[in-house]
Amino acid sequence: MTTRLTAGEVDLPSSPTMVDDGPDHPILAGEDLGFSDTSGNRDDGLDDLFQRILRRNCDAVCHLAAPSDPDLRTVVGKIASEIAADLEPRMLRAAPRKGRASDPRGNGRANEPLDVWARGILVWTGGQYLPPSAGSRHIKDSEPTRLAADNIAPFFESLMLFVAYHIMEYFNKYIATGVLKPEDCRLILPINNDMDAEHTDFDSASYVDPTDFFSVKCGMFPLSSSVERQKAPAPHLVFADTEIVGHPEYYEKAELRLATKTKALFFNQHNRRFAWGLAVSNCNIHAYVFGPDDIWASTTMDISGIKGRRAFISLLVNWSLCAVDRLGFDPNIRYVVNRCVGGPYLEIDVHEMDRSTGKVEPRTYYSQRCLGATDRLTGCHARYFAASASPESMDKPAFLIKDGWMATGSGSADDLRESSFLNVLHAEFDKSNKFSGSFAQLVSAGPVYISRGDTVVADSTATAFVGLPSTTQDVAKAGSNVQGSSSSCVRQHRRTVAKWAGNMISEADNQSQVVVAVADTMTALNAAYDKCKILHGNVNDRAILVQQTVDGIKGVLAEFDYANYAGAGANAVESPELMPFQSIRSLDNPRAVRTPLDDGESLLNLVCWLGSFGVNKAQ
Repeated sequence: MTTRLTAGEVDLPSSPTMVDDGPDHPILAGEDLGFSDTSGNRDDGLDDLFQRILRRNCDAVCHLAAPSDPDLRTVVGKIASEIAADLEPRMLRAAPRKGRASDPRGNGRANEPLDVWARGILVWTGGQYLPPSAGSRHIKDSEPTRLAADNIAPFFESLMLFVAYHIMEYFNKYIATGVLKPEDCRLILPINNDMDAEHTDFDSASYVDPTDFFSVKCGMFPLSSSVERQKAPAPHLVFADTEIVGHPEYYEKAELRLATKTKALFFNQHNRRFAWGLAVSNCNIHAYVFGPDDIWASTTMDISGIKGRRAFISLLVNWSLCAVDRLGFDPNIRYVVNRCVGGPYLEIDVHEMDRSTGKVEPRTYYSQRCLGATDRLTGCHARYFAASASPESMDKPAFLIKDGWMATGSGSADDLRESSFLNVLHAEFDKSNKFSGSFAQLVSAGPVYISRGDTVVADSTATAFVGLPSTTQDVAKAGSNVQGSSSSCVRQHRRTVAKWAGNMISEADNQSQVVVAVADTMTALNAAYDKCKILHGNVNDRAILVQQTVDGIKGVLAEFDYANYAGAGANAVESPELMPFQSIRSLDNPRAVRTPLDDGESLLNLVCWLGSFGVNKAQ
């Protein structure tokens, strides 16, 4: 039902330079990709949120990156084992031994990059080699020398480059024999990062030397790329952030820096389903998965030991071969570079019912404008796109597409709360001159589907994070080594298409549009309750659209994902993303039964926000 991604369409252009002028376009350029130090701009509540939803020591984190195809998993295992087997003797040759200094050339052989990188890894781990014993030599997993973060960074990159060099050779060999396809392969390489370091002096009583935080970005590149630190690619090719800290005492601060920059990644990459990240403390590496409701951390990969090195190598190989959905991207939203139609744009597949065949098939829309990017680390991650039916008509959008992870409380594909309530409202008001056009008109709505080999599944937190604890019961079953608790529910990845009804109220052109739209919204809220007993439950700056027509200004009410019937109880699930404009009573008790006064108070909160800085800070 979904088409295979091909090189040049999504994540692997034929060369990294094909989008050299792309970042100037709003679709590809974000306000902050996280390349600059954002630690000073961290949300005040991010610390508490991070610690509350973080789950440590989850063995399944690294398994999430494994390809779904069993044959590919076998290939990954073989390649990872051979890379690890090649690394150990190179580190052994580079190690200083009695009567001989370290020899990065491998006993007189050519000083090839692999030996140089292996020596860097050796220096990082502080490994000491024992003399031959019982007919064999091996690495002693000793206590590594403590290094500052900016010293660790190049050695961390050495390990990535060592693995990438082998991956390029192995993948090309497997491609030549037909085992792999070029479009399925990629290199994960470090990105040139202009010394994103923040130095912090420790208390002299505990540690006398200064240490720092250091960031290393990881990007996705084609196999034809040179195996070296790369220049910053187009924003949509940035894969993950790595935060490095030299002293374990400051590891939690490194985690918070990772969370802050991952939030920026969600904001700038409009096809992000979830995100990966890495944190390094001395020789210990943890991989992180950032989902809508939970953050999972892997068990420790201690690269001073053989076992830890092999685990991290396996993760890098998995990232290089798995499908893009396992990297956290949505294969149904593709970045396309086509300067013939005015620059880069998005192809967005929406699965719609074909009335002639009765089958659900993808229909492609085109967009160059993201009206609202996700601005939170967790939650529904809603995004809004001004879209058209063809690339040539993108300057005159006919549709508003909403993409998000909506809380449902179940994994049911037919749990489409918004469309059901809008159908009731249109049935009641479409024939009314006064209220005609007061509510968003949906063209289609449904779940997002992801291909997994020969099967297609509806995308949800239940299908995307298989094996990771996501409920309190799962945590209890996982054992005491998993910390934290969860109040998370099942979220379904859904996409709706509505007829274009203007920009959001926060993008209004003048005060008249704001005043009329707010007045129309108040009237629509009252009518929905009086006639249909429907409470909106999610009045916010993205729920009110401003339509400018030849007949004048019209406010259109949208966003019925959290609607409910009066007296039917609170939201089906708790919805922390609604907090900015919620009523005080709802904030005190999210499960309280809502009344029309809650919607009215939310609208008042929105008006105060619009009047202060929501519309135009300069005025």
